[in-house]
Amino acid sequence: MNKEHLEFFTVDMETGWETPTGYPAGIQQKILAGALDEDGNSGSRTRLLRFAPGSYTTTPFVHDYWEEVFLFSGDLTVGAEGEEVAYTGPTYACRPPGAYHGPFKSEKGCVLIEFHQFA
Repeated sequence: MNKEHLEFFTVDMETGWETPTGYPAGIQQKILAGALDEDGNSGSRTRLLRFAPGSYTTTPFVHDYWEEVFLFSGDLTVGAEGEEVAYTGPTYACRPPGAYHGPFKSEKGCVLIEFHQFA
């Protein structure tokens, strides 16, 4: 499953956001390109992810695909209580399949771009 050819286009930052399955309210995604088939272990996608102020997840994530994350703006705290590390944009992470990461929280809100791809 490949991504489609897309030339420059204006990204509407106000509409088209949705809460990803399994995420709490306040965390939303906007798919820019591609699709990820997690059950079939195929595909790739590029998405924006945003945290509203005060949003958080409660458990670490682990998945079978590569993930690259770029924090554009705002704050993102990574890790469980007592082991938290706070970041502000611009910040980057690259995670191989099987890497545990999170939980996450944002005090003031943030916007990230994520690239997901099965090897």
